[in-house]
Amino acid sequence: MSTQVPQAEETEEQPAEEKASVQEKRKQKKQERREKVERAKQTLEQERDLSGEDTYALKVFRYDPEVAAKQEPRFDEFHVPFHKGMTVLDALMYARDHYDASLTFRHSCRQAVCGSDALFINGRQRLGCQTQLSDLEQPVRIEPLPHQEVVKDLVVDMEHFYDQMEAVEPYFDAEETPEGEEQRQSRENHEKVKMSTRCIWCGACMSSCNIAAGDNQYLGPAAINKAYRFAMDEREGENRKEHRMEILEQEHGVWRCQTQFSCTEVCPKDIPLTEHIQELKREAVKSNLKFW
Repeated sequence: MSTQVPQAEETEEQPAEEKASVQEKRKQKKQERREKVERAKQTLEQERDLSGEDTYALKVFRYDPEVAAKQEPRFDEFHVPFHKGMTVLDALMYARDHYDASLTFRHSCRQAVCGSDALFINGRQRLGCQTQLSDLEQPVRIEPLPHQEVVKDLVVDMEHFYDQMEAVEPYFDAEETPEGEEQRQSRENHEKVKMSTRCIWCGACMSSCNIAAGDNQYLGPAAINKAYRFAMDEREGENRKEHRMEILEQEHGVWRCQTQFSCTEVCPKDIPLTEHIQELKREAVKSNLKFW
């Protein structure tokens, strides 16, 4: 009897264990089927999105010198959901946040003020935050600014650009400051230099300039425009203006400009850069004229 009781208990327990095991397997298979159906639905929705009018195709330049597999430049394609008022910067941020977190580009204010998101979009220098996707043909081709060294993806090295801006000594020097009152400027003179003050140091004009591309020492349209802002200010001291004109008259200054208007065409702030350069040329000629 004692030897049969354990056997009877085992025969009663085994079916229960087997039953539980079968139930677990069934649950697991059901869960797998649910997940498979859900994946199929998501795939179908994505295919519908990609083929519909509510998405935009981006071809984005990619390059990373620190990763062996990404040292060869290439273009990656992203499809982003489109909504009215969407900019190129919005699309890039969506691609980075949803598809590839390693996608690298500069941006800050998103209001066309900081100048950090200047890019080469569909063959033209533009600000990403200022460019509407709806104004562009697909696929939207996005590249870093030409004629500048690429650091990673859409980020370029701006050090040389900043050096050229500093080379014209972009600060005000009145030499004489009236005591007890502010340094006044006439309304007419303010209107004359007003447009030149709108520069946001984005580098788009420098990137579009063929002369700057071939002459690394050329000051470039942005730096010359910055010099114009001070040289044409009536409050600038005569000695300082003469010194500034000497900087602009050098071999790689205003005389290197060939009046192609490319800088004016791409400026996101509509600054008449070519006009300012030509006016400085006239000032240089007048300053060298001598009458005996």
